[in-house]
Amino acid sequence: MLVKRDDVNGLGVGGNKLRKLEFLLGRALADGVDTVITSGALQTNHGRQTAAACAALGLRCELVLVREVPRSGEHYEGSGNLLLDRLYGARVHVLDTAEQAEQRRAELLADSGRTRLIPVGGSDGVGALGYVAAAAELVEQCAERGGWPTRLVVPLGSAGTAAGLVVGIAMLGWEVEIDLVSVSRASAQAWTQLRLLVDQTCEVLGVPVPPLDRVRVLDRAVGPGYGVPTDQVWQALAAFGRTEGITLDPVYTGKAAAELLMAVAEGSIDAGQTVLFLHTGGLPGLFGYAPEALAALQS
Repeated sequence: MLVKRDDVNGLGVGGNKLRKLEFLLGRALADGVDTVITSGALQTNHGRQTAAACAALGLRCELVLVREVPRSGEHYEGSGNLLLDRLYGARVHVLDTAEQAEQRRAELLADSGRTRLIPVGGSDGVGALGYVAAAAELVEQCAERGGWPTRLVVPLGSAGTAAGLVVGIAMLGWEVEIDLVSVSRASAQAWTQLRLLVDQTCEVLGVPVPPLDRVRVLDRAVGPGYGVPTDQVWQALAAFGRTEGITLDPVYTGKAAAELLMAVAEGSIDAGQTVLFLHTGGLPGLFGYAPEALAALQS
């Protein structure tokens, strides 16, 4: 197995959203924006990376966060990404409902004519360009090592990362099976979001929409819902940590790894396959789950 380490790309403790922000904030700067607004759950990795990128670029950052995950307590509400959000200078707004968050975003947008709203996860046709470029990087790296993975395993949340990879891989003619592991919704809903973003990305690039015959969307690792880890997730974190010294998170990469390990155990991934696992980051969020993680890892 190979691991693409997008968790160690530097700014803001790393993560996949930085590739999207390169394009989203590049456009914002070109448009004269001075304030960026984005949203997510309390322990959003995207919010933390947006805050860090805005700090580096001299932009104000407004994070509108919603209590959408059934977790509370001092660790979930005061450490991990939330701590880093404030360290990077973001102004954090914590709301109880999506409706309250929508109202707060509208208020913030009305405050300035130089404000840009970035979608959840940085996932739109522009943000996905970061992973179109990443597909080219992967092809170059595989060519350098002289070996090609037969399967790519990727977490699927807001779908911008997945859409960019699907489009980029198709444009480059790389014939690889792509397993997209949903972390938040049933496969039918995840497919709908993926297709929407693939269409948007192709529209931005002016290229035909590719066939998705090599793409699978898998949802058995979702568990009770977004941000809720299962026993299989904690087992996957332990497996990666204790065999490779690689830290996964319990929201995204942990669920993707849980699906990967289940596929190996049942034989749908066999020993003769070379699998490339995309590590999208999320380390700080692990600390938000500290009591639960300790209990699971000690059992």
